[in-house]
Amino acid sequence: MPKSLTTQPPVEGPRTRTKTPEQALSALMRQCARAERCSGDALRLMRRWGVADDEARKVLARLVAERFIDDQRYADAYVRDKSRFSGWGAHKIRLSLRAKGVAPAIIEKAMSQIDKTTSNESLAQIIERKASRTTYKDKWDLKAKLIRFGLSRGFDYDDVVATVERYLPE
Repeated sequence: MPKSLTTQPPVEGPRTRTKTPEQALSALMRQCARAERCSGDALRLMRRWGVADDEARKVLARLVAERFIDDQRYADAYVRDKSRFSGWGAHKIRLSLRAKGVAPAIIEKAMSQIDKTTSNESLAQIIERKASRTTYKDKWDLKAKLIRFGLSRGFDYDDVVATVERYLPE
């Protein structure tokens, strides 16, 4: 048989190594020292590493007690970064934090730091940039595309429509 027709063994995906609770604790301490993590992220990682749920809760409690993990600090930084640098609106940020397992009270407290004026200015900038790059058939096609884009960024419908109206051609 020609060499090119021989069967190759299947390629395996990345294997997740199991970790003891002590190994998980030290790995999470290293990760948390480099970047903010929330408790939901830590629990997902430990689950992937095969740490038992009761042991994972003990490790998480120690991380929280030693201030490696602080969900309020994480949520504040996340809201600040996503609103300023990524151009996300409040709805998208809120849903993303909820998906990460951050408590609703913490989310609402962190969301209070978003300035409505700054958020509207950010929306205007991204809509203006998108409008200049978008191809369209007519005014209504452009309006629909810009509204969908603004909503996909997580901004409020009324704010998006008002902003889009300013950038439509006459």
